[in-house]
Amino acid sequence: QVQLVESGGGSVQAGGSLRLSCTVSGYTDRTYYRAWFRQAPPNEREGVASIAIRYNLTYYKDNLKGRFTISHDNAKNTLYLQMNNLEPEDSGIYYCAAAHSSGEWDRPNVYNYWGQGTQVTVSS
Repeated sequence: QVQLVESGGGSVQAGGSLRLSCTVSGYTDRTYYRAWFRQAPPNEREGVASIAIRYNLTYYKDNLKGRFTISHDNAKNTLYLQMNNLEPEDSGIYYCAAAHSSGEWDRPNVYNYWGQGTQVTVSS
């Protein structure tokens, strides 16, 4: 089992920044991807960014690269998402996820484990 716990969400004004953290524990050696997803009802959950741990390769939703940066601290086994120049459209619940296997990084069904989510609210 793998446990994921997010933190760092909150409320900011447009143009502000937030850094999300996800602490990963449990049997973590098998994780291939660690990723951030977000969901703002009624929209479906969408991939924000992912990192292939073994290869240190990063992937981003097209229109977020440049504003968002995903990183992973191997020593702390913690995943981060630095979000800059936030827009109201970035509001939603942000989830941390881990996958055992490769696949399309932005498909939720690739991921085996999920955190409980952290709320991000960006006001205009």
